[in-house]
Amino acid sequence: MELWRGAPYEYSRSAVGLVFCAGACPLDTVGNVVGPGDFEAQARQAVENLLSALHEAGADAEGLLKTTIYVATNERADLVRVWEVVAARLGRAPSTLLGVSLLGYPDQLVEIEAVAAASVRAERAAAARRA
Repeated sequence: MELWRGAPYEYSRSAVGLVFCAGACPLDTVGNVVGPGDFEAQARQAVENLLSALHEAGADAEGLLKTTIYVATNERADLVRVWEVVAARLGRAPSTLLGVSLLGYPDQLVEIEAVAAASVRAERAAAARRA
């Protein structure tokens, strides 16, 4: 999946074998929020965008060390719905799940940030570039 290139921030940054991902938002390739009002649809899109950012940085879901999931709601049922989507796709990495009052884009309900270990393949490629 291709990420929207108009974001005013970097999707990820790597350092010392770690990949730090900015909050993955439920945006399509032109910067529109996917599924306004639909927690599950936004969770699916945010997960796919997170996986794309990880892949571009040389990591994947198996390397996830920590996620923080933000959900714009005050209802536990909404948190559970988002968690079920995220856990089904990313597994059981250590995570924090938070209900918040507002996220950055209009109609945005979900955002997922992560820290992952870079893959051995990515580490070798980065070392070769530095040499």
